Amino acid sequence: MKKTSASKPNPEQKPGSSRETAEMSAEYKLDYDKAKPNRFAERMQQAPMVVVLDADVAKIFTSGEEVNQALRALISAMPKHSTANPK
Repeated sequence: MKKTSASKPNPEQKPGSSRETAEMSAEYKLDYDKAKPNRFAERMQQAPMVVVLDADVAKIFTSGEEVNQALRALISAMPKHSTANPK
């Protein structure tokens, strides 16, 4: 196996700029005329919401089903709000 030597910095180049960076930048230019719609976008709209639990809550609720069951019980115990704004 061949070992490669580390390249020495060129004193004429500015720090952070390199020949490789200049050559690579062309491949990152996106032609939006050729772009296609995201075929997975519809799935993402239907995807469930992801929530991160704090550590103390995660010790009590070890699965998503337990969290959903507790939240549904809490929702059913909440008083119903009317849609009209009383002023």
